[in-house]
Amino acid sequence: MHKLEIHFVDSIADIGAVSWNELAGIENPFTRYEFLHALEQTGCTTAATGWAPHHVAVYALAGKRKTLAAIMPLYLKTNSYGEYVFDWSWASAYQSHGYEYYPKFVSAVPFTPSVGSRLFVRESASRPEITRLIRDKVIEKAESIGASSWHILFPLEDEHDDFDQLGISSRIASQFHWYNKSYTSFDDFLNCLNSRKRKSIRKERRNVSAQGITFNITEGNDIDEQQWQLFFRFYQSTYMMRGMQGYLNQNFFQTLSATMPEQVFMVSAIQDRQMIAAALFFKSREQLFGRYWGSARDHQFLHFETCYYQGQDYCIAHGLKSFDSGAQGEHKIQRGFEPIITYSNHWLANQGFAAAIGNFLDEERDHIKRYVKQARALLPYKKEC
Repeated sequence: MHKLEIHFVDSIADIGAVSWNELAGIENPFTRYEFLHALEQTGCTTAATGWAPHHVAVYALAGKRKTLAAIMPLYLKTNSYGEYVFDWSWASAYQSHGYEYYPKFVSAVPFTPSVGSRLFVRESASRPEITRLIRDKVIEKAESIGASSWHILFPLEDEHDDFDQLGISSRIASQFHWYNKSYTSFDDFLNCLNSRKRKSIRKERRNVSAQGITFNITEGNDIDEQQWQLFFRFYQSTYMMRGMQGYLNQNFFQTLSATMPEQVFMVSAIQDRQMIAAALFFKSREQLFGRYWGSARDHQFLHFETCYYQGQDYCIAHGLKSFDSGAQGEHKIQRGFEPIITYSNHWLANQGFAAAIGNFLDEERDHIKRYVKQARALLPYKKEC
């Protein structure tokens, strides 16, 4: 058995594109090197934004030879923004009892509530051994620097189970995903819905069309400077309406179109020959991810058309099997998006808080499971579909 050595690095560049992608692959657009490096390179994940990179690299040693055996994204957080697994109440409870909740460690894809692998292990290495080693060393590191906790967000279910068995508490939540059941057209999909929902969606799409709005799809390589400028203006406006500022910058988006163009495309809404709204999508060979959107002004049903129906159309046309449209949104149910369970794991250094939060998670789990069951009962699909 090879001896294992763990390193914490302050930039994914210290691991490098070839080494990172050799283990993580490039199928998932959010865990490939190009996406995570773009976040660092353009200043989106820094100590100043509360996302200081502190990635895990595990090496197997055999004599003088050192081989990268595993990697895991890790960030030292000084806030809870951009995580989408909400622990603000935990931070408040810490503060009210005179404890510091920040900094904390987070293993996640920043600003991206999408399920995916969080621990990448070389096939020749022992995953159980490496998982235990990372657990021990991250906790040891957290205790040495006074970090309150470690949170693993949106891992795959089997990874979540592995960390749960190692004492990193389990939490569940829900999202809504759409599944392409070998539909041949959007009408084919609609024919699987009950009459009332089918008519409602057709009415919404006709309404958008009647406003003189059409749609263009531009793949990553072909998105021009003007489109990026307008898209970013729209993206910022969605946050400004909530009194917030967007987490990402225009340079980040344009870097993605240059470094991973085959996994990015933009849907633009056009009215009177002007671009009035846009949504940015990512894709793998089998899955579509809807992530960022904005508009110049409010138009009835424009959001649904741009972010959902255009995405469903794209999946059908390109044979993609599923569509992850992002966090939250009960309005997605009537549009055929099905509730799924998502996972996270949480370790807290303070045993008293850990026990209290553990009880909360048990109660929350029962509530989430009931909610998902009730949401599934509201799906508009016919029985034969």
